[in-house]
Amino acid sequence: MGMGTDSASLARLSMSLPADLFRQLDMMVAERGLPSRSQLIAELIRHALAEHGSLMRPEEMLAGTITLVYRSERGRVRHQLSQTQASYLKEVISSQHVVLEDDQSLEVLLVQGPAVRLKELCDAIRRVRGVQQLELVTTTALLPPLYDQSGDDFKNIGAHS
Repeated sequence: MGMGTDSASLARLSMSLPADLFRQLDMMVAERGLPSRSQLIAELIRHALAEHGSLMRPEEMLAGTITLVYRSERGRVRHQLSQTQASYLKEVISSQHVVLEDDQSLEVLLVQGPAVRLKELCDAIRRVRGVQQLELVTTTALLPPLYDQSGDDFKNIGAHS
């Protein structure tokens, strides 16, 4: 993510916030060790815009990751997750799975496809009992050609693991 810092490409925004929110924002800036509030606010706005864009433009192609944490429960959840992912073979480019403490698992999926398909995949994963956390992070910058929108030609560069 290139941050354009030359002042020509910057627009100034002046805003008023409730004091409590302002204090929490400053704490967050300090805890993350960021140089300025502006950098944090820009990141929050980008995140909100990406989310909004994927709702407004369902056909837009996006690349990103889905990160999920779930209780392992003797492989049942993993089995249901792989069944779910099987319906989204074009979108799930690869996945990485690690076992955490307390019978929990962490899985990261590298995904690409139309916003609406990625949203449907997230919803399908959320329906699996045992999934505790899920986050989708997307960008409109795509991976080198591996998803042909006509749906015929899928060149897979990432091995499914």
